[in-house]
Formats: sequence, structure tokens, C-alpha cells
Amino acid sequence: MSGFSRTFRLLNASLRQQIVPKASITAKPAKDVITPAQQAFAMGTMFVTILLPAGWVLSHLEDYKRRP
Repeated sequence: MSGFSRTFRLLNASLRQQIVPKASITAKPAKDVITPAQQAFAMGTMFVTILLPAGWVLSHLEDYKRRP
């Protein structure tokens, strides 16, 4: 019976709402100004490195299905 009470106390303690201190987040202005050209380059690079390979795999999905 003591095993049940220990288990119940453990579960009760884990279900109780934990008090988390509030984070103090402060924001500062950017040190360097990013130009629209730099933003476009970064977005293009992200597109090429992430979306282009995924699109290639999806477009060749039928070829992968036919492979033995």
C-alpha cells in the first residue's frame, strides 16, 4: 500500500502547476542595417538550399516508385 501512496504523491507533485519566473527580455536596435538586396540574397539562398531539393524529390517521386 505504501508503494501506491508514494506513486500518488509523485504523480501529484508532477501534475501541480510549477511556478516559472518571468523572463526579462529586452530588445535593442540592430547594430547593422540589412539592405533589401542582402535580404533578397538570404531568402534566395534559403529557397535554393531547402525548397529546391524537396521539390526535385517530389517531382521525381514516380521514378523512385518504379525502382527495384
